Amino acid sequence: MNIIGNFIKGVIDITDKITGDDNPIEDQKAVLKNLLETAKDTSFGKAYEFKDILESDYPQQAFRDAVPYFDYNQINEKWWHKLHENQTDVTWPGSPDYFALSSGTTGKTSKRIPVTDAMINTIRQAGIKQVLAISNFDLPADFFETGILMLGSSTDLVENNDHLEGEISGISASNIPSWFSGYYKPGKEIAKIDDWDERVAKIAEKAADWDIGALSGIPSWIELMLKEVIKKHNLNNIHEIWPNLQVYTSGGVAFGPYEKSFNALMGKPVTVIDTYLASEGFIAFQARPETDAMKLVTDNGIYFEFVPFNPDYILEDGSLAQDAPSLTLSEVETGQNYVLIISTVSGAWRYLIGDTIEFTDVERAEIKITGRTKFFLNTVGSQLSVNKLDDALQDIMETFDIEVPEYTLCAKKYEDGFYHTWYLGTTATQDAEVIAQKLDVSLKAANKNYKVARSKALKGVKVFTINPDIFYDWNDSNKKKGGQVKMERVMKEEKFAEWEAFVEKHH
Repeated sequence: MNIIGNFIKGVIDITDKITGDDNPIEDQKAVLKNLLETAKDTSFGKAYEFKDILESDYPQQAFRDAVPYFDYNQINEKWWHKLHENQTDVTWPGSPDYFALSSGTTGKTSKRIPVTDAMINTIRQAGIKQVLAISNFDLPADFFETGILMLGSSTDLVENNDHLEGEISGISASNIPSWFSGYYKPGKEIAKIDDWDERVAKIAEKAADWDIGALSGIPSWIELMLKEVIKKHNLNNIHEIWPNLQVYTSGGVAFGPYEKSFNALMGKPVTVIDTYLASEGFIAFQARPETDAMKLVTDNGIYFEFVPFNPDYILEDGSLAQDAPSLTLSEVETGQNYVLIISTVSGAWRYLIGDTIEFTDVERAEIKITGRTKFFLNTVGSQLSVNKLDDALQDIMETFDIEVPEYTLCAKKYEDGFYHTWYLGTTATQDAEVIAQKLDVSLKAANKNYKVARSKALKGVKVFTINPDIFYDWNDSNKKKGGQVKMERVMKEEKFAEWEAFVEKHH
């Protein structure tokens, strides 16, 4: 009998029932008030008159009227750079102990995003909320006695002046609570290894010593790690060494393109739970098994706004036009694409995180990530978000029974006009022209704007199939292997030219 597991499961069940239903709209009003109150005496709070906003009859409206939108470059150039000049009380009281390094998927230069003690606490609290929500997934008691293997970036943070720097997954893992350390794998020593390949080799070496019940990390890097464990121990599937593996939590990446290749590494089905942890905070997690949508964390240090996604609102550099309207949680609708805007306990204000989302259930504040503002493919009016591209790829995998865990594309101009040029990471030998025809049909059926564009300036679809390893090598060449790294799904022509030269050299 699993006494400890039954006890933990019972505590989670009881705690989840006690916490009861929340009220996301009221929670958000309270979060904004707390943010403004805490930051009113900072340089930012004084510049934008937070005290006046707090005294307004309608603080949410006063806030959006008074404070402009910021992307990283804008807030860093005007405010955050002062944090590196030993200034305090800039956009949040005091100075941050950490900076999350994030080049995201769009560039080689690392962003340095402040991570305050308050943010560390909100990430921890959101993690606890997710653990409590596990009671909804009806997992057996013995699951709660197994380890969780978290494959993030290195926890060996770099000291820079008076703060530490690293990816958010490394910062979070270096701050895990003591009660969790017994469950946490690969453990502190291995987690500190900076070289990703070396760290994975060590994980593969130690794998037989662990009873792993859950995995956590970006799908592409989890798959590579699992393949190394399987290869090292000469297995048919990962369940031969980790028979109690029952849960996988992904991290802010659509799981659909990876589902087929991921399942091929399993010996039996596992429960996939989506998580949305960004460098700027813990945004959302999947709270119930009836949906694969994620619940926004609305009561925990992050205030959300939503700008209806309209190409006219997105400037050439990916930032937002200042006249773009924003909506509160009480004003949004299901089925509409929104640009996500956040204000946080790390001193990000009306900050363009770069993701687009849509609501599947407004009352529950449940969302799906639909893409990136910079990855929206709108050349010649095709208006395709990443979720539409993922759906078309899913159709391809099902139609031809192939695995395509990675892809990228560009609206590339040839002599006779624009073509959507896809590179698919697959070991399958399916004819590329046949795939291109099917992609074209799928996208026409799913998106009327694409269909219109195909009747005009968009001439068609071109497909090239390459080994998935080339995608990982590309990330490695850009010093972006492992951790929170996600492959660019849509590239502009200049970047795509670099990609094609790389592929030609390595294919």
